[in-house]
Amino acid sequence: MLHAMSLLSRFRLDGKVAIVTGASSGIGRASALALAEAGASVVLAARSEERLEKVARTIRDAGGRALVVPTDVTSADAIDALVARAMDPAPWPGDTDDTGAVGEAHTPRLDVVVNVAGGSPPKTALATSDAELEAAFHFNVTSAFHLSRACARHLAATGGAIVNVSSAMSHRVDSGFVAYGAAKAALDHLTRLLAHEWAPKIRVNAIAVGATRTEALTFVTSVPGVEKGMIDATPLARLGEVEDIALAVLYLASPASAWITGQVLAVDGGAPTSVWPLRIPSGL
Repeated sequence: MLHAMSLLSRFRLDGKVAIVTGASSGIGRASALALAEAGASVVLAARSEERLEKVARTIRDAGGRALVVPTDVTSADAIDALVARAMDPAPWPGDTDDTGAVGEAHTPRLDVVVNVAGGSPPKTALATSDAELEAAFHFNVTSAFHLSRACARHLAATGGAIVNVSSAMSHRVDSGFVAYGAAKAALDHLTRLLAHEWAPKIRVNAIAVGATRTEALTFVTSVPGVEKGMIDATPLARLGEVEDIALAVLYLASPASAWITGQVLAVDGGAPTSVWPLRIPSGL
């Protein structure tokens, strides 16, 4: 029993600091909550300050620490400002001393970066412009690379970890995903290349996410019969929940995965092929 307790403690992130992009909803929100529950102080980044504040309030009400930094990850300047704020020694909202007064400045550190923000709507190859393809790469790959590079020296100082949220479509095929799938495939290999280059000081891993209940999937699953078809095509007979992905994020971010780097972990219910239910004609 004592041995089991020591193993479970490796999932703890007490005293560590994590940045999570896309943290206002869905997988990003769930990941931020999971890291906070494990003891991490979490820097929440997304475009909506109002939604980020709700996530921060949930963390603080549970006794955790959260810092809201509204960020558009497609902007290099915004990413740089996010990192600068995360490394600012000024107290975070909610920090107090024993008397209840605002706490003192702290020694900044960074241990975990979770790149969740990304996406691209389904569109056939013939309908996809060069600009749209480049935008998909910028949103899904360049933004994650820029944040990872900006944080690299801080992470190296703590033996930190990067977790990139990718997609099962990075290695599957279906119509309508030429921009999104190609971008996520690039993110997968970016993960491997950074893991090689930055080892042993920084671990870099990714998660290939399958069909998961998020706001982005709602417009599909709301169509009668579609959700059942997706579930029937999934061996574990259900769609993923955001907590399924958040638990994988926690594992790859924590010392529990200390001997893992350069890997793309599939969290997809065991589906061997695409479960996307809408067949989009190519237009040829």
